[in-house]
Amino acid sequence: MLLTSTDAGQIALELLMADWNISEENREWFTIFNSRLIGESWYTVELGVEGFPDRWFIQVYDTGACDPNYTFISPIRGSEGFTDFVNVPDIIAEVLVCERNAR
Repeated sequence: MLLTSTDAGQIALELLMADWNISEENREWFTIFNSRLIGESWYTVELGVEGFPDRWFIQVYDTGACDPNYTFISPIRGSEGFTDFVNVPDIIAEVLVCERNAR
């Protein structure tokens, strides 16, 4: 496999940033928590916002392509609104609330 776990993490991060149209200045809020090889041909990458329990899981194949149907998991419901967002940019809060509402 030519793709490394670091490469897979960056590819997954770029997919998420493009999907939500996150600006360069707000990308620093997102963290790659884990990137692990599954089998011989793809990685599962775990992304999140530091300090929050929400996680995105994105599959990145050895070709560098991502499965656009990623998984989002959070113990917090979207109906709880913005109660846990104190010093977070509005766009980051909106992304988390939208994802929480969608599951």
